[in-house]
Order: sequence, then structure tokens, then C-alpha cells
Amino acid sequence: MMTNSKIVKALTVLLLFCFLANAQETNKEKYPLKEDVATLDGIINAYYDVISGPAGQVRNWERDRSLHHPDALISVTGKDKNNKPFIITQNLTEYHKSFGIPKEGFWEYEIKREVQQFGNITHVWTTYKTSKEKNGPVTERGINSIQLYYDGNRWWILSWMFDSERANNPIPKK
Repeated sequence: MMTNSKIVKALTVLLLFCFLANAQETNKEKYPLKEDVATLDGIINAYYDVISGPAGQVRNWERDRSLHHPDALISVTGKDKNNKPFIITQNLTEYHKSFGIPKEGFWEYEIKREVQQFGNITHVWTTYKTSKEKNGPVTERGINSIQLYYDGNRWWILSWMFDSERANNPIPKK
């Protein structure tokens, strides 16, 4: 026959086990999400989704890291105030730090895509528009150039760069 102290100990162990199992499941993010990396559409959609959100919201950089190859390279291009071309090249961690926590909302949406594939490599030209509020008025447009690799099981973003539309750099009609 079990004594009260044995019952209490048994219940304590059982509750502790339940708590740990639940905490482990709650804290366990399942990245990469299968739908994010199983298809080309999935990874491009996730690429846009992870960067978008309201002002003051930290982006889900863990999810973003799951999309990118560990050696991924990010390049930001454009022209400075003197109309001189520039390029800033970073690894993903540096890019996350430079993005910071946005002071304004930022939503980026794909509006056109051109895909070129050969073997396990793919290049995606993806035209985008941005807004400061979800589905709000367009604040900017540009083109992302994304290089991807399919390893037989999933897609990886190897690198990407973008340039924004300007008066002397319009989005091509095609």
C-alpha cells in the first residue's frame, strides 16, 4: 500500500514530467518549416513573409536563418546622394543587425517573378513593392535577385541582392 508521502512524490514526479514535456514542445520551434523549404514557391513566400511586419516588431530571424545556407551572402545596392553606385555586402547575421527593429511598419510583397533553373541551381528575379502598413499604399518598388540551391531534400537561399526603383532606374516594362 502506498503512503501519502509516496503518493505525493509520485504525483510530483508525474507533474514534473508533464511540465517538462509541455515546455519542451512549447519552446521547440520547428524550423525549417517544411512548407518554407520544400518548394521554390514556399521559400520565396517565406523570404517575403519573414521581413514584413509592424513598427517595433523584431522579425523572426530564426525562421530567416532556416531559409538561408550558412554561408549565404546579402548585398544591398543603389546610388548615394551624389548619384554614385554603392554596394554593401554582408553575411546574414550582419544583415539582421543592420535591419534592426523597424521604427515604421514594413511589408514587402512580390508582384512579379522570373525563374531560371539549371540542375540544382536556380536564379529568381522577383519584383517587389513595399508599404508601411499591411496592404497599404506602395512606398517603394524594386527587384530582388535571389540565387538558390536545391540539395535533393530542400531549398536554400545562397545569396540575394536588390536595387530600388528610382527616377533614373525604373522597373522594366517586361
